[in-house]
Parts: sequence; structure tokens; C-alpha cells
Amino acid sequence: MTDKRHTKLIETYGKEKASKEKASALFKARKEVSINGNGTSGYVVKDGPHKGRVLGHFTQKYNNNLEEIK
Repeated sequence: MTDKRHTKLIETYGKEKASKEKASALFKARKEVSINGNGTSGYVVKDGPHKGRVLGHFTQKYNNNLEEIK
């Protein structure tokens, strides 16, 4: 007599493990984008007709308006 409960547990464990391995492989295979490379403050296009063009400069606004404390 086979116990279906254990079979189901083994199957779900195998599916979860395979899913985690796939996610890990995809995460490790991704390529990083070079932001602030070569002194720019944006993303430089590396291939295609717009090669070397800087897209979307990154800026950050600071609120340094120090008011007199009373």
C-alpha cells in the first residue's frame, strides 16, 4: 500500500528545489550595468546606432536650505 501523502511531499519538494535552482542560475547569469563608469552620471549605450551616447543622467535633489533655528 502506497502512501500518497509522502509521494505528494516528495513531488512538491522536487518542484520547489528545481524552481530555486532556475532562479539562482538566472540571477547569476545577469550582467551588471556600468553606471557612473568613466566619470559619467548616467548610463552609456554600448551597442547599436547610439553607441557612446549617455542616457538619463542621474540627479539627486538635496534640501540643504538651513533656516535659522529660533
